Amino acid sequence: MKFCVIGLGRLGFQVAVGLAENGMEVMAIDSDETIIAAIRDHVTQAVCMRVTDEESLSSIGIEEVQTAIVATGENFAQSVLITALLKKVGVSRIIARAINSIHKDILKLIGADRVILPEQEVGIRLADTLSLPFTDLVRLAQNFSISQMITPKKFVGKTPQELDLFAKYKVNFIGVKESDTKITRNLDSTIQENDKLIFSGENKFLEKLAKL
Repeated sequence: MKFCVIGLGRLGFQVAVGLAENGMEVMAIDSDETIIAAIRDHVTQAVCMRVTDEESLSSIGIEEVQTAIVATGENFAQSVLITALLKKVGVSRIIARAINSIHKDILKLIGADRVILPEQEVGIRLADTLSLPFTDLVRLAQNFSISQMITPKKFVGKTPQELDLFAKYKVNFIGVKESDTKITRNLDSTIQENDKLIFSGENKFLEKLAKL
């Protein structure tokens, strides 16, 4: 899959490099030559240019891109223009950064498939981490999440099968996190003290579970 990241500020730079590290083909675009020089060795293609019209996009082969990320959120007018141009030339999926809710609504209106508000999303995640009893939590919807927690004392020495977690606690057992790259799921394996357990479910039920 080929990605295009337009605007290489803190967000765009990290997204471009992260995608490339994950094995994706990445075209990175910015009008700052210094930034392009810094990222050139980390992505498939680095282009120093300012996107102003359809011709500028066609000149870099935008028709080959499946997903474009517009990370120029600080410049309201430019991000709106670039998103509209990407939509017009037929890019399949457009993800754009917004700086506020009005900006987000406009980007959605002109065709962005997904709009992110990084500061708001980080703030919500930090609030969740500080106020909810989980070591980690990812919201899938406003009231439904995947969470990680250290084994509750009541679970030590028992198996997920014995605990019958959904019937008793209304949560789904996903598995035990063994490392940053490995999660195992064995319903007949005994849960140990200090295991990192992964669950999914409504936030209110996850919170009750974490308080056991």
